[in-house]
Amino acid sequence: MEGLTFRPLSIADRDWVAQRITESWGAEIVVVHGTTYHASELPGFVVLAEAVIVGLLTYHIEGSACEIVTLDSWSEDRGVGTLLIESVKQVARREDCRRLWLVTTNDNTHALRFYQKCDFSIAAVRLNALEGSRKIKPEIPLLGHDGIPIRDEIEMEMWL
Repeated sequence: MEGLTFRPLSIADRDWVAQRITESWGAEIVVVHGTTYHASELPGFVVLAEAVIVGLLTYHIEGSACEIVTLDSWSEDRGVGTLLIESVKQVARREDCRRLWLVTTNDNTHALRFYQKCDFSIAAVRLNALEGSRKIKPEIPLLGHDGIPIRDEIEMEMWL
């Protein structure tokens, strides 16, 4: 994580976040577990390497749970994702959250490995959940990483 810094998102970042979410996620909205999020309106963090943004995380707190809505790293194997996770954990603890959680899809084996290395556990699998999500966000592709059909949501959690 040497040479990396992070900062919270600001209102001035909203247009940039909307653009990056659209590039990474196919549209400005994120649809997960039947909920639609406008990621550019959520709190979050960016990670910078030499003044260039190399990572983005957005989150949503409800009750005693903090959900990671999006996490993107554009610089692999440098600790960007880990720094983002540690940053949101600090916020969640400060806000008295007991649970940190997120949802990924069945095709995203790279993310599944990463989250488990960060001490997340699989909490639930929602079979064929993407059928409903595509009714709201048709931009969700049918095939994902390594040509794996995107069908299921995998909920990951960590207790704080």
